[in-house]
Order: sequence, then structure tokens, then C-alpha cells
Amino acid sequence: MLKTLTAALGVAALAGGAAQAANLSGAGATFPAPIYAKWAETYKAQTGTGLNYQAIGSGGGIKQINAKTVDFGASDKPLKLDVLNSSGLFQFPTVVGGVIPVVNIPGVSAGEIKLSGSVLADIYLGEIKRWNDPKIAQLNPGVKLPGMPITVVHRSDGSGTSFLFTTYLSMKNPAWAAKVGGNDSVEWPTGQGGKGNDGVAAFVRQTVGSIGYVEYAYIQQNKMAYVDMQTHSGQFIVPTAGAFAAAASHGDWSHAPGYYLLLLDQPGADSWPITGATFILLYKQQANPATGEGVLKFFDWAYKNGNAQAEALSYVPLPDPVKTQIRKSWAANIKGPDGQPVYVSH
Repeated sequence: MLKTLTAALGVAALAGGAAQAANLSGAGATFPAPIYAKWAETYKAQTGTGLNYQAIGSGGGIKQINAKTVDFGASDKPLKLDVLNSSGLFQFPTVVGGVIPVVNIPGVSAGEIKLSGSVLADIYLGEIKRWNDPKIAQLNPGVKLPGMPITVVHRSDGSGTSFLFTTYLSMKNPAWAAKVGGNDSVEWPTGQGGKGNDGVAAFVRQTVGSIGYVEYAYIQQNKMAYVDMQTHSGQFIVPTAGAFAAAASHGDWSHAPGYYLLLLDQPGADSWPITGATFILLYKQQANPATGEGVLKFFDWAYKNGNAQAEALSYVPLPDPVKTQIRKSWAANIKGPDGQPVYVSH
């Protein structure tokens, strides 16, 4: 899937000779890669400008923008304001999505298994080793749970999806917080690694008895069996765009320095507990103003025209007032050598 997504984006970048000079380059998170592929395809058709986006994981995206080898980086792990300032970077969110546990258990269909954050952490700690463990059975009365071993699948690369997942586990399980913690790369206590959301999805599909975690678009594309999760208030809910939106509704972007905001374990019976935004990283000082302008034009176009495509993939578009706030922050922060904004939205 990773190659497919990268190819889809690369086609937009490589097709057409006249627009070649206007092509944009980006790298990073696999979490938003499906929607960036859709946006790139449509934007190329409408404007002639292509996007070559490498879906290599958030850690890779941060490294590449720091190395100035791409026009923008992409990460589901937001950087704190002091880190942004020390690197001369600016970040802003594009869409919101959900991280979903997925399973491959014979006879168990999507939404049939329920898990709490604490039990999920115990599985990833290796403390719960079989599907019929009493802790899982207690949450799933009436479900036929096999006695087969659990194969844990996690990301092998630096991953913003992993950052959201492991940070959530740290919030729900003190042992996980003490032994592993939350980050884009952690020392996994057990399990097998897959590269990218697509790599984890493929591993789970191929491995009977496995559990992994992916962004919701990958569940739709791969028709995977997902887990219902316990909310902050104790109910069990199905992962849906509405549940991601319910969690996102509690986010206060206007009081988030550097747009650093986590949407994990939000209050409300309808809030999906592992919800997060995905972010773009670019330099405040643009050596080539045309490049910065091109990046911001693309995402401004996406803000104005990309909601339907995002919703079709179960991403949640940002509210219009937040988009307006972000556009103003572009003009105030992203500037060329002459000190003037490289792009002002109209």
C-alpha cells in the first residue's frame, strides 16, 4: 500500500512537462497519505502543479524537513513550540483522523471485540498472551474467544501514529507509562514491526491471531476487522468519522501554542479515544518564496475544496474558523528573504 500511495502521489509530480518546475515535494506521515494522494490528483488536474509525497513515517518527515531535502514535512506527532522555534519551523494541522486497533481472529468480525485502553496496553506489554485471557473475556461476554496466542504488531519506523497510540496507552495504563511511555519510537516490549500504516495493515491481514493499529482509511481500504474501544466515560463505541469529530470538538486550537494539540481520551460518550490531527512542517524563512507559496497554495486549496474527499475517507476536516486562524498565521509567520509573507490567502 505504501508503494501504491507514493506512486499515486508521484504520478502527480512526474506527469506533464510544462508544470515540472512547479512541482512540490513533501515527506512524512503515512496517516494522511490516502487523503494527500486524493488531493494531489485533483490539484494536479486543476492547476498543473504536482506533488511528490514520500509516505515514510512522521519520524522520516521530521528528519527530511530538518535536512531541507523536501519543501515540507508531515507528522502526526506535533512538535512543541520550543522545538519549532529552535529549528526555525512552523507547523499547522490539515485534517483529523482516528487510530484504530485491528485484529485477525478466526470467526470474529469488525466491532465484535471490545477493549479498554488498560487492557490494550497489557496486550502490548505482553502481559496478556492469549485471546481468551480473563481480562479480555470480561469485556466481551458472549463472544467466543479462541485460546490462540496473540501476535502483537507495531510500527517499525518512527511514527506519529505510534506517538498517538503509545501516548494514549500511557494515559490509560500506569505500567505502560512507567516501562515504555509515549513517543514516535519506543522500545516495544513484544511483537513484530511493520513499516508504515500499510505495513502494519498487511502484517495483520497475513497473521492469524494478530492485533495492530492503523489510521481508519487503511481499515476501509483493506476491509479489516476493527476493535470497539472504551471511551473516557466508560462506553464502548465504533470508530467512525463522527466519533473522531466528537473528540476533535473538544480541541481549542486558538489556545494551542504552535498548534500543539492532542485529542486523546477526550470527554464525552461519543469521542473516539485515539483521535489526532496530522500536521505540516515548513520553514518560517523561505529561501525561495515561490516554493513556500506553492506549498501554502496547495493546502489552502485543500482547505477550500478538499472536505468532501477527506470525509469520504473518514477524515474530519478542520472547522472553518480554525482554517481562517491558520491562514492568518501563515501570513504572519511564513516569509521570504524580503520579510514579506510568501502567500496571503484570498
